[in-house]
Amino acid sequence: MSTFRCGRLSHPVWKETNRAHWDEKVALHLGPRGYDLTSLRAGRGRFNAIEEAELWPVDGKHILHLQCHFGADSLKLVQRGASVVGLDFSEAAIDAARRLASELGLADRARFVQADLYAAPAAISESAAFDVVFVTWGAICWLPDIYRWAEIVSHFLKPGGSLYLAEAHPVAMIFDDAAPLPDGRPGFFAPYFSSDPVVMEEPHDYVDETTTVHNATTHTWIHPLGSIISALLAAGMTLDWLHEHDAVTWRMFDMLVRDDEGLWRWPDKPWLPLSFSLKATRR
Repeated sequence: MSTFRCGRLSHPVWKETNRAHWDEKVALHLGPRGYDLTSLRAGRGRFNAIEEAELWPVDGKHILHLQCHFGADSLKLVQRGASVVGLDFSEAAIDAARRLASELGLADRARFVQADLYAAPAAISESAAFDVVFVTWGAICWLPDIYRWAEIVSHFLKPGGSLYLAEAHPVAMIFDDAAPLPDGRPGFFAPYFSSDPVVMEEPHDYVDETTTVHNATTHTWIHPLGSIISALLAAGMTLDWLHEHDAVTWRMFDMLVRDDEGLWRWPDKPWLPLSFSLKATRR
């Protein structure tokens, strides 16, 4: 079970602690109880049902995948005809992404760069060069400054290029099973409008709940939906559409049930949104 505390942290503490957490998770996610890469290895990797329904054709597009982890989704985009640059701050993840690209014969159209998100403009020289910036699932919560993130997204997009973002809904992120209600539903856990980091001990992995990690401390931030949209608008982008979903791609709360598409939903009524997605275009 997660534990929580709020407080301001110096820059190196949160970043290096988060990096150690994700470095350790790479081996778990590539292990026998990790991510299912069957369809990817078969030549046609499938995204989660939400992305499959929303993502537009990417054949011939140049895509930047920010916070790409070990590159599985980056390579799914390549299999659909795109050329992709993937960026992640974990050296272990980027090494794994490069090995996976080579294994699948996709290394000629997939390049992986190890760098912190906020250092991306220095690490990747292709400003205003990408047709799409792709960001999904458990990405922006690891970043303290959402306005700087939006500026970086805009920096890399061509005029007319678009961001696709799919994420946990910030309203759902204020709740957690660590503060259960009497009926078993998750209770209030972290303030929606606080700019302080949420510091948690998360020894169990979200993919394989039977495993534990040594580097369990994490630092995340809740970015209100209004802040995310305002940041993109301030960075010179327009909002094409915004969708809220009563489903999410992992078991965010113990009481959620898995549907036929592999998404996790409320068991009785759609009490509140669990995720959201949007398309925004650089003006």
